[in-house]
Amino acid sequence: MVKHTIQIFGRIKPTKKTTTVYSVDNEEQTGASLEFVVPRDLADGFVNNKRECYKFRFQKVFDQAVKQEEIFENIAKPVADSVLAGYNGTIFAYGQTGSGKTFTVTGGAERYSDRGIIPRTLSYLFERFSQDSSMVYNTHISYLEIYNEMGYDLLDSRHEASRLEDLPKVMIMEDPDQNIHLRNLSLQPSANEEEALNLLFLGDTNRMIAETPMNQASTRSHCVFTVHLCRREPGSATLRRSKLHLVDLAGSDRVSKTGLNGQLLTEAKYINLSLHYLEQVIIALSEKNRSHIPYRNSMLTSVLRDSLGGNCMTTMIATMAVDKRNLDESISTCRFAQRVALIKNEAILNEELDPALQIARLKREIQSLKEELAMLTGEQRDDQLTVEEIQKLEELVKTFLDDRDPDVTLSLGPDMRKIQYCFSLLRMMIMDKHGGGNGRSDGSPAETVREEVIQDSYHSAAEVTKLKTMLKQRDNEISILVKMLKKEKKRAQDAGYRSTDTISADHGGRAMQYMKRGPQLSMGKQEAFETFIRDHEDHLAIEDNKNLLKQRSAEARRLGEQLNEARNRINELKKKLEMQRRQRAAHGVMGNHTEAEEEVDPVEENLCKHIEHEKKAYKSTIGCLKALRTEIEHLQLLLERAKVKLQKDFHKWWSQEEASSVQESESEAATRCRAGSPSGTLQPSSPGTPGFG
Repeated sequence: MVKHTIQIFGRIKPTKKTTTVYSVDNEEQTGASLEFVVPRDLADGFVNNKRECYKFRFQKVFDQAVKQEEIFENIAKPVADSVLAGYNGTIFAYGQTGSGKTFTVTGGAERYSDRGIIPRTLSYLFERFSQDSSMVYNTHISYLEIYNEMGYDLLDSRHEASRLEDLPKVMIMEDPDQNIHLRNLSLQPSANEEEALNLLFLGDTNRMIAETPMNQASTRSHCVFTVHLCRREPGSATLRRSKLHLVDLAGSDRVSKTGLNGQLLTEAKYINLSLHYLEQVIIALSEKNRSHIPYRNSMLTSVLRDSLGGNCMTTMIATMAVDKRNLDESISTCRFAQRVALIKNEAILNEELDPALQIARLKREIQSLKEELAMLTGEQRDDQLTVEEIQKLEELVKTFLDDRDPDVTLSLGPDMRKIQYCFSLLRMMIMDKHGGGNGRSDGSPAETVREEVIQDSYHSAAEVTKLKTMLKQRDNEISILVKMLKKEKKRAQDAGYRSTDTISADHGGRAMQYMKRGPQLSMGKQEAFETFIRDHEDHLAIEDNKNLLKQRSAEARRLGEQLNEARNRINELKKKLEMQRRQRAAHGVMGNHTEAEEEVDPVEENLCKHIEHEKKAYKSTIGCLKALRTEIEHLQLLLERAKVKLQKDFHKWWSQEEASSVQESESEAATRCRAGSPSGTLQPSSPGTPGFG
């Protein structure tokens, strides 16, 4: 058990506006401090006793110029290491709306360097999995959204990119031990980093986002991204289960300042209420001798029960905007962080026995006890030995006979069928050795039947061995065919990408690349889409990412060629080294060498040095190629996300344009009617008027 207080960190959002007077000191021995200076107002001669200085302590405070990588290294990496060791972990961001919580947790959608805590943590975890070959890891991912006090599963594959109301609603269930269970929340397996990032992209696509006066893309819900990890040594019945919660809380809104109304006002009320209940739980936990903690007041506090005062290693990031108009909210966020720092958690190593392995062990023990009981009572078993049992017994007898140790024993258990079969097998081997395989003791029918049974067993065992060998060959053939299909698929995709680039270059537009997997548009709508893309706010970022992706792909191809060349050089050097050693051996046989030459061969030593140098360069190139692959996958994910956003924005803009054109046509028609009839009513036309017969 590990007892520790919740770790708190502060992050200041970069801004170009006029900021308040603040100072950051990370050099203190007890941690870091953040100080705000608020000058007093001197007006009308009144005495103002308001505080001028507000000072708060954190583990560390990150100023405006900090990079996302430094945030991950200092905040998320220690928590990820504890999760790998078997402890539960939580990282949550708290602050007002527009202070940078989502950017810190999820990251930006424009540049690869803007990746947030979630994608960087996923990359780090799967990198550690590949390095630790002594353990078997199983990973599952869930993504919960809490919107207006209702839970939704963002990873439901049946409702991709649909309305939030159509997603499965998640219900909170509590067992007799007061453990929280989330009903209808799916756990999606992820075998590699790419699958995990695709799940993150799917959840972010379904997430509720709206524009507010404080933030153009404000998240209007709380989101909990959870990585469920199971770790076990091969063959061991003991496993460790741990969870990592990465929480992006919605920002609080001061309605008197933002002037929200309608649906945004309703969302703000639910957000502020849930954050108020969260603060109540924090206050209750920080007070000594408090008997009741109000976890059940809201869904957010129920989900985070373990993270707050329970079995978890928790870290909080307080995000602050230091504009003058946001000074009060920033001070309020710091006060909240100071209360959180008083909470003590008790993290327990989540180690348990694997139920499946335990059941298998108990079944073997029960079978052994039944056989022992049958031997003691003299009860005979009527069922025959299976082919697998016969084959295993033959292998045991063969191993027993081949072993030269005089103290070796043949362990068969208390099953009399196995004992009798092994005696018959040994008797037949002895008779074959002395009589050439044709001798029988008395030629009795019982002996004949026994011989036939043994021969049939031999034939069955040989057949099973032959079938297993054939099955293994078929598996190898299938794996080779699958690899060939993957290579052909990759080659076809590369050809498709090249053809797409050619089409976009010929037409002078970029719409075909974004819509290559989307619905086909009419010519007029296609032209409008191309114009919409050129004028979109994300156009420059998309072009930069496309160019960067091309550069990284070219660099990856170049590194791949370097790897092939290095591999060929290493093979050539190994051949030369082998040739040199053979020549030395030949000279040694002929006696044409001295003792000094036998000890050190400068040519061989030089070749060994060259091989070591090439191996180091080869490993370094592989590391660079792995990093490039991760960056390329993330850039592809950003482009896919931008494509989905462009399609949504275009359809929304197109619907608005259609609605406005319909209104204009209706107003023009009404104007023409009023112009033809001063009284505003239609007059009957004469028989000669066209259209009115």
